[in-house]
Amino acid sequence: MRMETYTMQAAQPLTEAYIQQSDSRIKELYGYHAGDEGAWSERLSRLAGSAGTRADSGALAVSLRLYNERIGASATTLAAIKAIGEGAPVVIGGQQAGLWTGPLLVIHKAVSIIQAAKSASRQLGCIVVPVFWIAGEDHDWDEANHAFVIGQDQELRKLSAARPEGLRTSVSQTAIEPDQWEQLLAELEAALPSSEFKPEMLERLRTMTERSGSLSDLFAMVLAHLFEEHGLVLLDADDAGIRSLEAPMFRTMIERNDELEKAYAAAAERIKAFGYSLQAEVTEGSSNLFLFRQEKQGERTLLHKDGDTFRDRKGQVALSREQLLAIAGEQPGLLSNNVLTRPLMQDYLFPVLATVLGPGEISYWALTGQAFKALGMEMPILVPRMSYTLVEGTIAKHMDKYELSFADVMERFEQRRREWLQKQDEWSIEQRFGEARTAFVAMYQPLLELAASVQPGLAKLGDTNLQKIVEQIDYMGAKTLDASNKQFEASTRQLDRIQLALKPQGKPQERVLNMTGYWNRYRLAWVDKLIEAPYSRLGGHEIVYL
Repeated sequence: MRMETYTMQAAQPLTEAYIQQSDSRIKELYGYHAGDEGAWSERLSRLAGSAGTRADSGALAVSLRLYNERIGASATTLAAIKAIGEGAPVVIGGQQAGLWTGPLLVIHKAVSIIQAAKSASRQLGCIVVPVFWIAGEDHDWDEANHAFVIGQDQELRKLSAARPEGLRTSVSQTAIEPDQWEQLLAELEAALPSSEFKPEMLERLRTMTERSGSLSDLFAMVLAHLFEEHGLVLLDADDAGIRSLEAPMFRTMIERNDELEKAYAAAAERIKAFGYSLQAEVTEGSSNLFLFRQEKQGERTLLHKDGDTFRDRKGQVALSREQLLAIAGEQPGLLSNNVLTRPLMQDYLFPVLATVLGPGEISYWALTGQAFKALGMEMPILVPRMSYTLVEGTIAKHMDKYELSFADVMERFEQRRREWLQKQDEWSIEQRFGEARTAFVAMYQPLLELAASVQPGLAKLGDTNLQKIVEQIDYMGAKTLDASNKQFEASTRQLDRIQLALKPQGKPQERVLNMTGYWNRYRLAWVDKLIEAPYSRLGGHEIVYL
């Protein structure tokens, strides 16, 4: 199997410093390091000694089993849930739900979770369960509602679900009607090229949508199908069963909210003092908790503190600490975490050996270290997720034909494209028109000086006249070059196809393209290729040839 490793630097300097351990100061922000083998043994030992501080593992397993059975989990996954009920540690990571799982990076995160759990299990000699946390409580519909696919016409197509009418509640609580599912499937069927696996894939997705009430439901069912052999346990953070288990931690977060606020603020100051920028907002007076407002059809509202009262920004909600504590105890489903409290809740529910994170997430998790300590907890090991680029056979052949490396495509594609076209220019069009322009300016400039000496007012007119003539020379040169390039339209289409497949919209493939295009072409063989690819606890980028 052909694979290549490509070095892709993290976009966030703080994340890069964590991965490379290039700044000794940031150890106080993170604690453990994924590349330290001893850290895994130490973290496992700490988990064994703190079992009594977490949610009951048996009750957690019951909720997980009910949810995973509903989404069609495999026997392998149900066995993994049984292990969680018996206290097995987990490697966990998550993402907001997206249409047909959204961009490929979601799949990459799931693969990374599975691989990290396998790696830890081999080292530690115990069962380590991979868990995918679906952030169904998030309400950013525009981020979740779409998928990009490369259509039959080799154009990028965006397929999206319109938000149903109503106020802004969580994605998991936003219902999708059957006719909208059918419309989306019809658009997907029309967009994707024909293949031997297309009818089977569409039928599988149709069966899933018939059982899905929301984007989160479909998201979970697709992941359960893609990774059924690997024991990936799924949970929706907005699931009622999970919410009921979170009640004690919600109470703790409310009772000690001022301490948590100070901890986040202190961490933010340390990060800035070290010279790094913040990747999440730390707002004075924020509770870092959301409330689902029943009187507003479940609208998700961020709560802020005003003394001992919790309010929304518009002044429509005002709850005393005691009232909010009562909600946490009696109706925990009305509360929801934000990016800074979710890590704490995750660690309360599960014995988290490690959490798999993307570059931005690793950066903002630095804000949570002091909060963990404030509650007598400890940040788990942070594992950078792997990233991949899938290269189809036709694309690989085109790259070989034009002598393009993967780095060429990612770092200097336009330059290499121009160079190739220039090599095909047997008439040296650009050079000859450039020489003509230079010669004309050299010949015409003395005449303009002569005109200006006859009448100074002609100087400005002369400059304008020169500019117009030069523009016309450039225009004719461009038209001639364009006419020449049309002889190579087949080649330019192939070059365009390379860019579209590997760097669509000028971004890495994983941030744009949806997995249905690969399912359509290769059934699930492409998933196997990702699972078989080299894995590193420090992340990395693998080029996978299909």
